[in-house]
Amino acid sequence: MAGLTERLVEIRANDPERIARALADRPRGALPTDGGKLMIIACDHPARGALSAGPDPLAMSSREDVLARCVEALGRPGVNGFLGTADLIEDLALLGALDGKLVYGSMNRGGLAGASFEMDDRFTGYDARGVVGAGLDGGKMLLRINYSDPATADTLAACARAVDELAENRVMAMVEPFISRWEEGRIINDLSPDAVISAMAIASGLGRTSARTWLKLPAVAEMERVMEASTLPALILGGAVSERADEAREAWARALALPTVKGLVIGRSLLYPPDDDVAAAVDSTVGLLS
Repeated sequence: MAGLTERLVEIRANDPERIARALADRPRGALPTDGGKLMIIACDHPARGALSAGPDPLAMSSREDVLARCVEALGRPGVNGFLGTADLIEDLALLGALDGKLVYGSMNRGGLAGASFEMDDRFTGYDARGVVGAGLDGGKMLLRINYSDPATADTLAACARAVDELAENRVMAMVEPFISRWEEGRIINDLSPDAVISAMAIASGLGRTSARTWLKLPAVAEMERVMEASTLPALILGGAVSERADEAREAWARALALPTVKGLVIGRSLLYPPDDDVAAAVDSTVGLLS
C-alpha cells in the first residue's frame, strides 16, 4: 500500500479534473432492501483538527496511514460505505476504494476541537450542492446544542437549511445531535438517556420535511427507551477508541436489535483498534449486523 500519497499528489497536481471523473464514474452503492443493516466507515475528525485516537494525540497525522486504514476497512466483506470530508472522499474515489459503496459527505467542520469558537459549527465542508454534485448519497451534519452558548442558534438554523436542501435533491440528511456544555474550557457531550432523547426530538423537527432525515446517535444506557423518541431511522456511532472494545461491541449489538436502528457508523474505533488489527476489528463488528 506504500506510495498512496505520491500517486494522489501527482493526480492532484497534474490532472485535477480526474477527481470529478472518478466520482462520476464509480459504481454506486445502495441501501439494503431486505431489512439488512448498514456498516459505514467514518473518517471526518481530522477536518476539525481532532487527530487523536486512543492514547496518541496525533494518531491520524499521517495521511498515508489514514488512507491505508480506510482502504483496508472498506475492502472488508459487509462494509457498505464511507462518511468523510471532500479531501478523503476524493482520495478514496481516486484509489477505487469507494466503488460500489454508499458515500456521505461531512458538512459542518468549523467548530474546531478545543477552540474558543468550537460551538460555532459552521458549514466549512460539503454543502448540499456539493453533496449532490459529487454524486454522494447524503450529507452528515453535527448538531451540538448548548443552551448557554448563543452560537447554537446559528448551527440550528444552518442544519435546518441543509435538511431542506438535501431533501429537495432526494438525498439523505444525516443529523448527529448532542446536548453539549462547556466544562473547564472544553465541550462535553451529555450522554445521559434523557439528554439524548432531547437532542433527538430537536433534530427530528428540523426543516420543512423530515422525509429524508436519518439520525446518527451514540449507544447509551436505556436505548430501548431512548429510541422511542423518534420514528426517524438511526445509525449508531462508535465514539472514541476504548481499551474495552468488547463492551463497545456489546452496546452496539443491543442497539442494533431495536427496529429504529438501521446500522452503524464507526470511525476511529475500527480504524485504530487497541490491537491495531483493522481487518479483525471490522470483521468482528460486521458480524453484529446479522
